[in-house]
Parts: sequence; C-alpha cells; structure tokens
Amino acid sequence: MVSPKPVKVIAVSSGKGGVGKTSVSVNLATQLAALGRKVMLLDADLGLANVDVMLGLSPKYNLSHVIDGQVTLEEVLLRGPNGIYIVPAASGIQRMAELTPAEHAGLIRSFSELSIDLDYLIIDTAAGIADGVMSFAKAAREVLVVVCDEPSSITDAYALIKVLNHDHGVQRFHVLASRVRSPQEGHELYAKLARASNKFLDLTLHYAGAIPDDELARRAIQQQKPISTAYPSAPASRAFAELARRVEKWPLPTAAEGHLEFFVERLIQYSLQTGGAAP
Repeated sequence: MVSPKPVKVIAVSSGKGGVGKTSVSVNLATQLAALGRKVMLLDADLGLANVDVMLGLSPKYNLSHVIDGQVTLEEVLLRGPNGIYIVPAASGIQRMAELTPAEHAGLIRSFSELSIDLDYLIIDTAAGIADGVMSFAKAAREVLVVVCDEPSSITDAYALIKVLNHDHGVQRFHVLASRVRSPQEGHELYAKLARASNKFLDLTLHYAGAIPDDELARRAIQQQKPISTAYPSAPASRAFAELARRVEKWPLPTAAEGHLEFFVERLIQYSLQTGGAAP
C-alpha cells in the first residue's frame, strides 16, 4: 500500500431491496468527493450489480475477471462523478453470487495490491443477510443501514442488525431513513428500530439522518446520474450533502485497524471462520 493512513470503510446495507441503498452509496461517495476526499465505491452486490448501470458506465472488466485471474483489481477501476473510483461487480453472472469462501477471500485480498491513496471505501452490499453481505459488513468499520417506511423494510433491517450483532459481534450501526415525507418521519423510523434494538440487543444505534422522497431523484436515476450532480439544489441533494458532512465527523479508525490491509485481513478471517481457505 502507498500509505498506511486510516481509511474509513463504510458498508451500506439494507434488510430488503428497493429502499434506495445503491442511490445512497453513489450519492454519499459523490458528496464526499465534492468535499475533497478520495473515495472508492465498491459494488459488492455480486451477481446483481447496478452501480455502473445507475451511472451509465460500460465497464470493460469487472470483478468476475479478477476472480478468473484475467486482470488485477486496479485494472477494473472506473472513474465516476467528482472523480470517485468505482469497482464494478458482475451483473447477471450467477456464479458471482455463489463465490466460495476461498474465492471471496481471494477477491478481497486483491485490495492489498492497490496503489491508490484513499480516504473512504464505500461498499454497496447486497440486501439481506447472505454470507457475502455479512462478510463485507463485518469487515467494515461502519455499517450504514438504509430503511424506509414499510413494515418489511423495518423488520428486515432489524433482522440484519440482529444477525450482525448476535452472530458477528458488530456493535456500531448508523441508521439512515430513506424516501421520507418529512424529517419527523425519519426520526420516527429510527425510533422504531432503536426501541427494538435497545430492548433485545446489546448495542446502540446512531441516527445518520434522512433522505426525502424527491421526484428529482427519480428523474436523475432515469438520466443515469447521481442527484447530487444532476440537481445539486434538490432537497435530496442537500440531504446527501448533510449526510456526507455527518460522516466526516465520524471518528477516524486508529492507524492499527483503519488501513485497507486491516479490512482485507478481517475479510479473510471471516472466510476462514465460515469454512473456506484463503488462497
């Protein structure tokens, strides 16, 4: 690695799909880059990737080519809005969603080959509680759980938090309310999750804010652009900018545990615990 400086690694997850998780990942990365930070966005929804689709990019290579040994991880990188680095996943390739623990460890281990000086690694995980989601979320220092005002979204978000806490010892979670109709609705969504978590789990949730339901956000998606750059003055854009400012205030990890090699080591350790062997 070029520098062992601490890197904030944030897994953006949700209990169910369709809550705007990838939009959050893309816009958070874009807004952090607008603040002058060097940001990498990893599309970790292996098999159903859509970061590149959301941004109108056509990658020549993706993570499946890294798995096959055709290219290095650095060779698959794309540049996105505000200069963010994007690691595209493979869309529609079934085996990418069924990597063995050893293959998963080998893929993530390739991060140690990167020569990019980063401030943030944003990981757009798949929805749900599959092993791949667990491994990325467990290895990340911060977990940002996206939830919307639907009963299934709330119950599935709680299930995600419970599994990560009970089975993997994760104790720090940030909750982001998505597509809310008012700031009050965002606080109420957080309160519902917090009450259940405080009662049944040994952890404390942190409120990361709320993103309003914004028609311009849907228009930006149709244009294959982040709303942060397509409509910078839109309510959702302002909310993402505020989220980025809040994330900037999250404590830096220590030098001993905050660099990318530590992130890689944690992922390999997880793979070994689940029965795979690191290559």
